[in-house]
Amino acid sequence: MREPIHIIGGGLAGTEAAWQIARRGGRVVLSEMRPARSTAAHRTDRLAELVCSNSLKSESESTAPWLLKEELRRLGSLLLQIAQKVRVPAGHALTVDRDLFAAEVTAALAAEPLIELRREEVTSVPRDAIAIIASGPLTSEGLAEDIARLTGSGHLFFYDSISPIVDASTVDRTVAFLASRYGKSTDGTDDYLNCPFDREQYERFVDALTGAQPVPVHIPEDATPFFEACLPIEELARRGRETLRFGPMKPVGLTDPRTGRRPYAVVQLRQENLRAESYNLVGFQNHLRFGEQQRILRLIPGLEQAEFLRFGQMHRNTYINGPALLASTLQLRARPELFFAGQISGVEGYVESIATGLMAGLHAAALSSGATPRQLPRETALGSLCHYVSGADPADYQPANITFDLLPPLDEPTRIQLRRDKHARHAEVCRRALTALEIYAGGTD
Repeated sequence: MREPIHIIGGGLAGTEAAWQIARRGGRVVLSEMRPARSTAAHRTDRLAELVCSNSLKSESESTAPWLLKEELRRLGSLLLQIAQKVRVPAGHALTVDRDLFAAEVTAALAAEPLIELRREEVTSVPRDAIAIIASGPLTSEGLAEDIARLTGSGHLFFYDSISPIVDASTVDRTVAFLASRYGKSTDGTDDYLNCPFDREQYERFVDALTGAQPVPVHIPEDATPFFEACLPIEELARRGRETLRFGPMKPVGLTDPRTGRRPYAVVQLRQENLRAESYNLVGFQNHLRFGEQQRILRLIPGLEQAEFLRFGQMHRNTYINGPALLASTLQLRARPELFFAGQISGVEGYVESIATGLMAGLHAAALSSGATPRQLPRETALGSLCHYVSGADPADYQPANITFDLLPPLDEPTRIQLRRDKHARHAEVCRRALTALEIYAGGTD
């Protein structure tokens, strides 16, 4: 009889992984430290408790969140099945009754004879078994210390500082201009898109920032003072009206080609590695509500009609530097019997956590049976999410939600044919992804 696979963490990733392993005949030992030890965010002892929103994002067909969920459904996700069962009205979003959701997941796993649930805190990574680390963003101190010893302390982060990402096609290129400061660049090309401000535009922007609504604090750790080296832009704005002009919005070394003069201030956009056709707003981490971010960021010249693929965030979040450590199958390269899943692997969002849990479960089950784990096709949302987690630039790594810019672009003829129809392009990306997933699934047991 095969040895059980150990899973640390009974959140979204850990429970989905356990279910997938059991479906394939594998035994599981699932360790969850609640209620023996709780966290600052959890309120119950149930598995898969949703601690913030109760939304699993859009169900509108041919959107990136829909595609990720559709792939999970086609691979037999338990948590997506339960989400549909306990769904509550919320327009185009898949929103659930959080209490019923956690209760149903807990009951399903308790009724599965191949899953042994242990209510205990695990403070060290298993050394002699196939294991999945799915301990989440609030990993306990003891386990975090052991992960740091295993991976190197420089590869473990405890605080997220994420800048917004904008769809490059929605930037007004008649205003934004390509340039590097003083004409210096890394490879002879202009590295940044620059959005120039005059004084009036800058003053209006600062006024909007200082009056913006912050994100409510969900856990005490999020209320701790910010690091001085990584302050949110709204905090910088409150420290003085000129502070941003001498910080992330400094205009030195740049000339606006429309005026031939240096702008009063500038926001720089940097092309994202591995994220096709998108730009990061450099130094624009913030702690504002998403609706406020969209309103204020559209005051930036050139971004008046911008579509944001991700908004800025700052919060407590334990996660590893996946690109420096993980293979695309979510295996630790130095120890392939260990897998990471959920937010600790470097993804953001409920469905993304479920997705990495499902994939870690599939791959751990394959490894346990003597097979070689097969990475999912790059064309799929699942495959592209893992590709980013394992293949982004480790020097400047930030966790990711699923967006279309993580998936490979369509071939050039198709892009040209559909260049004026964004919905048709997205529909084609989804069709390509689901076809690739069908081929992949046809090759499994």
